[in-house]
Amino acid sequence: MQNVIKIIIDTLKQLISKVFKKHNDQLPYIIISVIAILIVIGSANLFIELTENLHTTSLAQFDTTITEQILAYRNPTLTSYFVFITDVGDVYGYLLVFILCNVAFLLILKKWQYGVQLSVVILLALSSNIILKKVVNRPRPELEHLVSVETLSYPSGHAMTAMAFYGFLIYLFYHFKIHPILKFCIILLLIFLIFSIGISRIYLGVHFPSDIVGGFIAGFIWVILCALIFNFIRVYRKDPTV
Repeated sequence: MQNVIKIIIDTLKQLISKVFKKHNDQLPYIIISVIAILIVIGSANLFIELTENLHTTSLAQFDTTITEQILAYRNPTLTSYFVFITDVGDVYGYLLVFILCNVAFLLILKKWQYGVQLSVVILLALSSNIILKKVVNRPRPELEHLVSVETLSYPSGHAMTAMAFYGFLIYLFYHFKIHPILKFCIILLLIFLIFSIGISRIYLGVHFPSDIVGGFIAGFIWVILCALIFNFIRVYRKDPTV
């Protein structure tokens, strides 16, 4: 993505020079910033449109069908597994993974910035999820809850944070210079973990499937937006003309 942003900026510089007959080094960055803001606004509008469908009959049928299919597989072994997985997607799980990642970032990669970026992503996901839950105000499913819950239902905080946190880790690992097979296995494991956390919330009876979908979408938006912003900052700092 960093190379793509660099190419876009260089192209904008050439285009601006041709159009305005003079060279402006900072205007391309202003344009990129405006684009980033538009992405935020567009993503928010998309999420709002998706949220408006929560009360439709078709979505209710979707939730019922998926929930019934997942609950049909309830058994003691799966319950123990999904309780463990949902704990991995909670505060202490993220804290442990965050500490381990930061140790690796500092001691192996010598890049403390990755830890800061990961912190920003998860803080944005957590804070925005709290706001969205209060705005939408959707109650939990009237099912047997296999774990205790206190907050509202939509969007799923577990799904949203899992997609943002582990999704951004996938983005980071994709760019790390490590053995391709090891990289593939780590990314595959993280993808499996994201979807397992989402499914666990339905299995445990504390979320509608649409809560999980909404959480995944919102978390993915933060991954894309933060990756764009972080790369833009990196390119801007390296540009000798600014």
